[in-house]
Amino acid sequence: MIKKNELTCCLLSVILASCSMAPTYERPAMPMPDVWAQAPVDQDLGEPFDASWEHFFVSPTLKQLIAQALENNRDLRIAALNIEKARATYRIRWADRLPTVTAGVTETQALTPKALSSTQTRNITRKYEANLGITAFELDLFGRVASLNESALESYFSTKEARAAAQTSLIAEVANAYLAFLGDRKLLDLAEKTLLSHQKSLALIKESFNRGVSSEIEVAQAQALVENARAQRATYEQRVDQDKNALTLLIGAPVDEKVLSSDPDFNTVRFIRTLRVGLPSEVLLSRPDILQAEHTLKAANANIGAARAAFFPTLSLTATGGFASPTLNALFHGVSGAWSFVPNVSMPIFDSGRNIANLDVAQTENNIAVANYEKAIQSAFREVSDALAAKKALTEQTKAQETLVQATQTSLNLSQARYQHGLDSYLSVLSAERTFYSAKQGKIVTQIEAFSNLITLYKTLGGGRS
Repeated sequence: MIKKNELTCCLLSVILASCSMAPTYERPAMPMPDVWAQAPVDQDLGEPFDASWEHFFVSPTLKQLIAQALENNRDLRIAALNIEKARATYRIRWADRLPTVTAGVTETQALTPKALSSTQTRNITRKYEANLGITAFELDLFGRVASLNESALESYFSTKEARAAAQTSLIAEVANAYLAFLGDRKLLDLAEKTLLSHQKSLALIKESFNRGVSSEIEVAQAQALVENARAQRATYEQRVDQDKNALTLLIGAPVDEKVLSSDPDFNTVRFIRTLRVGLPSEVLLSRPDILQAEHTLKAANANIGAARAAFFPTLSLTATGGFASPTLNALFHGVSGAWSFVPNVSMPIFDSGRNIANLDVAQTENNIAVANYEKAIQSAFREVSDALAAKKALTEQTKAQETLVQATQTSLNLSQARYQHGLDSYLSVLSAERTFYSAKQGKIVTQIEAFSNLITLYKTLGGGRS
């Protein structure tokens, strides 16, 4: 004879070991080349890639800003709340796999009037019940509930990866905003120094004009340079203020001026580490957006199993066990025991094609998920390739800008010397100053772009995890 605990174990085994009708999941092949055309692995040297932002970013100020943004940014907070929602949904689906047991105690009183009583007397009856019940619990023989649970779990994982992708984007945005601030601050400093230099030159030209040496046109040209430098200064003052506003929005709190002024010029500090780019299959499959797309694909694959299981019978159980008695003091006596057991089998016969349509929808959604997964990989491959191509170009551009600044500095020195010895007009000096100022501006802008490109490369490689 089977003991009660053995029967319970058998029942749970049937419930939890139901078959699954979902297709066997196979990761789609990567629809892209096996290597980066722009940066062969054996030529792109550097430290092994570390996905943690604490390792990649070196600047203490930037680290502080990123940490503050991760704590306060509202977009990231919304992403975290979406994770909580997905986790709760998964718990609901998991609960569907186990019986729901309820307990209840009821009292029923009924009055039978004299006219309806068989004894021709007014009669009041009482009934007391106490029971435990299982209400409409589905035995998951064909894996429908298990497939829905698997789908909810993969959706939860997908939401977690969405949050990781949002964090990566936020980190890159904070880093780029901080770089923009430093670059504009440096350009503002250059504009102020240039304005001061042009004002000194204007004073000398006016003095020379008063002595009858310089012409009025030279005074006007020098004045034009002064006003242009003043306009440039105003422009960069505005941009620095806007950069602070952007940082305030990203970090979700006012920016501390002391924090922003704590780092020296970014030319003299290592802000970020170098990167070694591995094979595409090693790099891209760890990107949070691609992991998100794959979990979405797995959820769609599980939904096919649920749709297939709908074609088969469902067996649900409703059972109660407890005590019933006409008097409360005799409710829990042995003779008051009562139970009921109601199994129910439902077999789909005719549903106007609803189950077939649901299966078609599930299969189509799975095909869409496959296409989205492949598109995510292709987009990621292009992003990394573009960043590598830009890295190569910016390296050459930075070298060229360095040489250009040196050449224009030499040209300006020679022009000033020729003018002072009366061998050339002041017009050549003005032209040399404009060229030198433009070259220094270009050097700063290129440096910013080079740093920003490394941050973009870090982001596209899937960095940002803590």
